[in-house]
Formats: sequence, structure tokens, C-alpha cells
Amino acid sequence: MKIEKKVISNLSKCYSIAPLTYKGTEHILIAAEKVDRCLLFDLDGNLEDTVFSEPGGVMSMVQVPGSDGQFLATHKFYSPNDSKEAKIVIITPIDKGNWEVRTLVELPHVHRFDIVSRSGVNYLIACTLKSGHEYKDDWSNPGKVYAAVLPNDLSKFDEEHQLQLTVIKDNMLKNHGYYRVNEKGIDTSVVSADCGVFQFIPPNNQASDWEVKELLSTPASDAVLVDFDNDGEKELAVLSPFHGDQISIYKKKKGTYELEYQYEKKAEFTHAIYGGNLCGKPSLIVGHRQGERNLIVFTYNENEKKYESQIIDKDCGPANVYRYVNEDKDILIATNREIDEVAMYILQEE
Repeated sequence: MKIEKKVISNLSKCYSIAPLTYKGTEHILIAAEKVDRCLLFDLDGNLEDTVFSEPGGVMSMVQVPGSDGQFLATHKFYSPNDSKEAKIVIITPIDKGNWEVRTLVELPHVHRFDIVSRSGVNYLIACTLKSGHEYKDDWSNPGKVYAAVLPNDLSKFDEEHQLQLTVIKDNMLKNHGYYRVNEKGIDTSVVSADCGVFQFIPPNNQASDWEVKELLSTPASDAVLVDFDNDGEKELAVLSPFHGDQISIYKKKKGTYELEYQYEKKAEFTHAIYGGNLCGKPSLIVGHRQGERNLIVFTYNENEKKYESQIIDKDCGPANVYRYVNEDKDILIATNREIDEVAMYILQEE
């Protein structure tokens, strides 16, 4: 694979990445984990606007479906030990350099969230890493998964009028990982925690409950479903344990996921994850933040019936990665948190 790298910004503790459609054009949002900016780029990597300068603490960003540039974001989640004031906010563009920020819901320790849709209804699903703490590295209060119907009009919400959430699963120790996976035309949510990997399926009507499937009971930090071998059944790629050093792929056999592949090297502090097509192949991309701090792509060789890996970048320490196509080229955006670098990788099959 031919790889061309371009540094598009230097942002202290850069972390979150999300696509944003605004004024009829596709953009990329980048935001910081600590107190720093949220930036708007075009697909070529040119800086277009500063959305806000602080407070930062942005773990997740998701566009409001059908909107022109409006999105939700976490604020004030600075670390597992500094996230008591975390919340989800509504960010609405007014004009260049002027984006309105309002509270949607205060939710201490909210780490990942998403908007998934089914039967014409938008649902907010929000995952808290923990439910409280009294001292550093206190994990005595496991996290939870919350949900709510997200109204089409968000104008009524602010600090005094917040969205009401319902707990749909609790006792989720180290509830860290989230990935949206489309299954048979339905948005589903793959959530990873110390108690395993679960798939949350939104209800087919507002009166029904969410369906929760346990995919794996092994402690996990992040996971995604991808059909690597093109047999019609998605494999489960897992980073484990919490902020751990193992990269594994499980294959479903007789209804149960069994370990099929494990990366032969330790990848300390696994964190960034992408699962989907890359240069025409089903792929897994993983970045880890300690040790060699590499960005790695995994694919399945159908002729040799084995998984293969290639290093995209070394000593960069990615926190997150996002893939899109621009002018028929595969593009990766990585927030290389450990070196304060926002990088664009242009990938082409040789």
C-alpha cells in the first residue's frame, strides 16, 4: 500500500474526529481532549473555522441528522479521573467564527455517545465510563448505557431544560468502547466494557425496548464487526483489555465467537479503531498510544487464508482515526494525540 502523509494541524492532545455536512459540503471536525480548540477542516485538510476554543474535553461528536452543520459533542471529559462535570452539548453554526453552544444533558463521566436511527426515529445512546468516583483511579461505580428519543427540534434544550435519559444497561465496569455498525439496514451500537462486548439494537417503535446482545464475555476496550473474509458473516475485532495491548479477531462458529487471530506483537494502550473498507478491502485499523505507538492496518489474505498487517505510521500515538473517500482516494485522518499532531494519510493500493 502506498502511503502519503500530510500534517494538517498541531493541536494539543487532539482526540475526537467526526464528519460534518455544512452548507452542502462535507467537512471534518477535530477536537481536543484537554482544554483546547474544536476545528473545522475541508476534505483536503484545509482549516475553515474554529468552532470553539474551550472548554474541550471532547470524547465524541455526532452530527444531528438532517441538520446543516448542527452537531452534538461531549464537553469536560478530560480523563477518567477528571470527568465529573462531563455533559453533552448542542453546537449550532450561526456564521463563521460564531457557533452557539447549549447544554443538551449533564451526564457525569459520559465518554461515548451516538445518534442512531430506526423507523424514522432518532435515538441518542450515551455511555458513561463510570458512574462516580471519590479518588484517583476509583472504579467502584461501574458505568451505564443510557438512551432517549432525540426530538427533531433541539431548540428547547438548554441548561435549565435538559433531555431526560433512561438507563438501558448498568454495571458496565470500564465502559469505554463504542462503534456504530449497520446490520441489515439498521444502525446498531457495539459497546465494549470490562464485562464484555455487547450489541445494542434500537427499538422498531418508540414503545418497545432496546435489544441487547452479548457478543463476547471477554474484557474489552473497543470492538467492531467487519466481514474480513467475505463469507457473509462479520468477524469481531477486539482491543483488550481496557486500554490494553492485545489486538484480536474472533470468528463466529455455531453462534459463538471464537478466537481466530491475535496480533503477534504487544500494542500498548490500544485506542484508535476503524473497521470497514480501505482501498477496496475489508480492513481493521488500530492505533496504540504507548510503546512503539504505531498506526496499523489488518486485512485478510483470501488466497493464503490468513490475516496480514502493515504499519501505516510509526511513533505517532493515535487516539482516534476516521476514514473517508475524496476524489476517489482513500483518506485517513488520525488524531496523533501523543505528539499533538492531526495527520492526513492518503492511501493507494500498489
